[in-house]
Amino acid sequence: NDKDYENAIKYYSEALELNPSNAIYYSNRSLAYLRTECYGYALADATKALEIDKNYIKGYYRRATSNMALGKFKAALKDYETVVRVRPNDKDARMKYQECNKIVKQKAFERAIASDETKKSVVDSLDIENMTIEDDYVGPKLEDGKVTLKFMNEMMDWFKDQKKLHRKCAYQTEKITICGDTHGQYYDLLNIFKLNGLPSETNPYLFNGDFVDRGSFSVEVILTLFGFKLLYPDNFHLLRGNHETDNMNQMYGFEGEVKAKYTAQMFQLFSEVFQWLPLAQCINNKVLVMHGGLFSEDGVTLENLRKIDRNRQPPDSGPMCDLLWSDPQPQNGRSISKRGVSCQFGPDVTERFLEQNKLDFIVRSHEVKAEGYEVTHSGKCITVFSAPNYCDQMGNKGAYIHLRGSDLKPEFHQFTAVPHPNVKPMAYANTLMQLGMM
Repeated sequence: NDKDYENAIKYYSEALELNPSNAIYYSNRSLAYLRTECYGYALADATKALEIDKNYIKGYYRRATSNMALGKFKAALKDYETVVRVRPNDKDARMKYQECNKIVKQKAFERAIASDETKKSVVDSLDIENMTIEDDYVGPKLEDGKVTLKFMNEMMDWFKDQKKLHRKCAYQTEKITICGDTHGQYYDLLNIFKLNGLPSETNPYLFNGDFVDRGSFSVEVILTLFGFKLLYPDNFHLLRGNHETDNMNQMYGFEGEVKAKYTAQMFQLFSEVFQWLPLAQCINNKVLVMHGGLFSEDGVTLENLRKIDRNRQPPDSGPMCDLLWSDPQPQNGRSISKRGVSCQFGPDVTERFLEQNKLDFIVRSHEVKAEGYEVTHSGKCITVFSAPNYCDQMGNKGAYIHLRGSDLKPEFHQFTAVPHPNVKPMAYANTLMQLGMM
């Protein structure tokens, strides 16, 4: 059963206790970790498999995929090189090597030109005024360059029929409901609005990051969310997730999707806007919302968070990285992250952070939960995830949370996946990522 990676991990772990020198078990558990996004653990297992048997070709593939997932392209390239050396006639190996080599070269090129010039905004090179809307375009149009509710309703219906918004429009584009990851699952996003009402001045929303990647309707999701942000700037809130970053977008589909539906320049603009998304939001001075979680060290204050220079790609460590990447764990203290980035934090860490900052609890997303949400750390750490049947294979429910001003007691609402047109998740993802997950 596709959904049973957790069990696979459990059984391979038991098998490894009985037979700790079996490279194949490590390699297979590595794949299960890859599928559940535990890239740090996947990398460790693939490395272990190769320590046991350095001629085990699959181990190199697994390790390369883990490194790709973590954006460590040079390390991945080294493993593909090894496979090509050992199997010079293997077409598949050569294709993966070439694909990875291309990325490494592209990254080097991007670094070279980035340091050459002070970064100019894509906006400076756009001439939106003189873009013409062709006569045969019958889709939604902005009213005097402004987003209106009528425009939003027309746009959502237009996208529903898998049609494209004209690029001229795309470029301009007493309770609160908190939604978690939506990951390009546009039809599930529409279902949230159907169940919970459209955003409005009296029906505010907060979407907690990871709007794009994996699901193949990421462009539709992000344009709809940006549209509502323009329509209701004070009642519609978007926070950055770890997938609103260049590295992730290159691997998991958003960059490919924007280039397929629009242009490379449009992707650059999204990348720029993502860098300005806030990293956290405090509700009524009592609840802190962020995509990932708390910090690798104690003593971080809300004031420290306000001072983060967020207009950039996230660093590999520090508070900005933690806000986007960390995960809670049931035991006290901190441990190395299963993802290979940031850390895992225990109930005592949450308790100290809340006490120091005079907060009641935190709300975060970032992890698939079978029920769509999970309450941990004695009610002080809540996870909400809003992409049901994630990637068409996890079988999970989605959820959103209502917080009311009077008492801020969270109310959970669950929902299940709705059908979507036959475009598979990861359809626009990097070829190597797709193959590595096989």
